[in-house]
Amino acid sequence: LVLGAYATGTYGGYFAASQGVLQVGVFGLLVRLPLQRLNAVKNVLTSVVNAVAAVAYAATAAHRIDWAAAGLVAAGSLVGGTLGARFGRRLPAAVLRAFIVLLGVTSFVVLVR
Repeated sequence: LVLGAYATGTYGGYFAASQGVLQVGVFGLLVRLPLQRLNAVKNVLTSVVNAVAAVAYAATAAHRIDWAAAGLVAAGSLVGGTLGARFGRRLPAAVLRAFIVLLGVTSFVVLVR
């Protein structure tokens, strides 16, 4: 579990694409918790990974960052994460699972093209 969290966190800190889908997949295979609880754990870990990556990038390459774009991405991430957590907590597990699979497949198709 720790190795899976480390691997998805490392991937997410660098690429970020579909990090949450990968985390839910790994956690779902290794931990017997309700999907809503796994989604909550994923949200916290993703937030921590993204914060650490942002600080590392800002500390090492501040001159290469488009701060306006970074601010928009940060604001969108905070709003999306808050709304996603709020709705994800209320959705039945089957609906949440279907949404996660749909998001994962869509991300894969977009990234492969």
